[in-house]
Amino acid sequence: MPFATCAAGPALAPLSLPARTAASATAARCGAFASPYYPPSVLACSLPRADPTAAAPPPNESRAAARAQRPRGGRIRAQAVSVAEGQTAEGSASEEEFEAVIGIETHVQLSTDTKAFCSCPSRYGAPPNEHVCATCMGLPGALPVLNGAVVAAAVRLGLALQCRVAERSKFDRKQYFYPDLPKGYQISQFDEPLASGGHVVVDMPVEAGGGRKRFGVTRAHLEEDAGKSLHGGDGSQVRYVGVGNGNMAEGSMRCDVNVSVRPRGQESFGTKVEVKNMNSFRDMQRAIDFEIRRQSSLLRDGRAHEIVQETRLWDEGTQQTAPMRSKEGLADYRYFPEPDLPALALSQPFLEQLRADLPELPEQRRRRYEALGLPMQDVLVLADDKEFSDYFDGVLAAGADAKAAANWLMGDLTALLKAERRSVAGMAAVMPPSTLAELIALIQEGTISGKIGKELLLVLFMEGGSARKLVEAKGLLQISDEAVIERLVDEVLAGNAKQLEQYRAGKTKLQGFFTGQVMKASGGRVNPGLMNKILMKKLNAPP
Repeated sequence: MPFATCAAGPALAPLSLPARTAASATAARCGAFASPYYPPSVLACSLPRADPTAAAPPPNESRAAARAQRPRGGRIRAQAVSVAEGQTAEGSASEEEFEAVIGIETHVQLSTDTKAFCSCPSRYGAPPNEHVCATCMGLPGALPVLNGAVVAAAVRLGLALQCRVAERSKFDRKQYFYPDLPKGYQISQFDEPLASGGHVVVDMPVEAGGGRKRFGVTRAHLEEDAGKSLHGGDGSQVRYVGVGNGNMAEGSMRCDVNVSVRPRGQESFGTKVEVKNMNSFRDMQRAIDFEIRRQSSLLRDGRAHEIVQETRLWDEGTQQTAPMRSKEGLADYRYFPEPDLPALALSQPFLEQLRADLPELPEQRRRRYEALGLPMQDVLVLADDKEFSDYFDGVLAAGADAKAAANWLMGDLTALLKAERRSVAGMAAVMPPSTLAELIALIQEGTISGKIGKELLLVLFMEGGSARKLVEAKGLLQISDEAVIERLVDEVLAGNAKQLEQYRAGKTKLQGFFTGQVMKASGGRVNPGLMNKILMKKLNAPP
């Protein structure tokens, strides 16, 4: 079955998504998404609003550094908007005065072997100007050919974002000059995007008030990834559906933030400022906080005219934004239908097949974990990373108790992963999920104690093997024979007569001392429940 068919006819222009994919990310702590082209839908109502401006092109300044053509993969760009209540901490706008409208535009590079519109490899870290061809350079006579894998990946992400995927969309040319864009235009989508009208449901952590928030996604579209200048010097939905790695450090996922502040109750939006150069979600939050404070301060001082529509850069060193360039309008890009690519037509069978092939999405997984009786804090940690979550599911599939498995994974195993700098995949290769399930079963059935279990976990994590066979080989079976335990308790009490006398005189805190001594005498193998029962009976017996 063909993945898609290209129908001849006029091409319209939606938003841009490079050979890698860009999808809207959730606003750090706001209630909705904002879009540069087809902007914000307010969180509560998800009502789209028109945006007169578009994302500005890259800066035009000459640069002394070396230029390099980054693999032009495909990417998806999604947009959404959010209205945030005025902040009150650290000098931000008072809650009574202002509210911020925040939009986030996210570019996600798609994990495809070749670029969006040619057969050149798309590899991160390749030498400059190596993976380029006549199509990349826009040489006369070179025509683009749409990569089917890019379309399939973009559709999967659109479906994962609960978007309406258009059976017909088109590509457009976005005109601007930049040294890293030798063609002088970028193939993007403008007025007919691949997907639109989606949403993401986020479970909020307890410290953020708990509950769930629904963030609207205005649109997601495909565009080629523009080149990158190299200078001397330097989720989860994306990973879940396998369309990209979501690595912000590599530039595989990039987020631009649009922030405007207005007096509370005012219907019209304030002047929008775009912020770039944020390499982490923490940077995004700090940049948003700074812009809200900066714009609020200017509004309070009667200097609203100093808030201009511009692009600003986030400076991690100063923790401030700084002007980069004035913001162009939509007309400056002179969008027109891409003449070398026909409109993209997707068949219903193709869309339904991709929908059926979607993996369990983060929200669905969180609901399933909730049904297991896990607290939301555990659910958020377990479902946050797909590899980690898959490992947890493997432990459950092997028969382990959900709460016990969650505790071991989020506690001892997480600590070991960090200490040994090992990935979840690396851990699974040595200690598969079934091994952890076996260890948990040994503890719960009373074969070994929890203390011995922790010691065995380190061995299994480093060397692998069978938990049960390791217990048998090392003679670590838990002592549950009451006669043996009673003898151990008698020996400890006889060897600590002074402490026994103090306990019986009222110093009951010494119970912990005796418990530790019995555990030590048994090598940590004694059944703690039986041991405590026998110990208390003998401690409280008449002299």
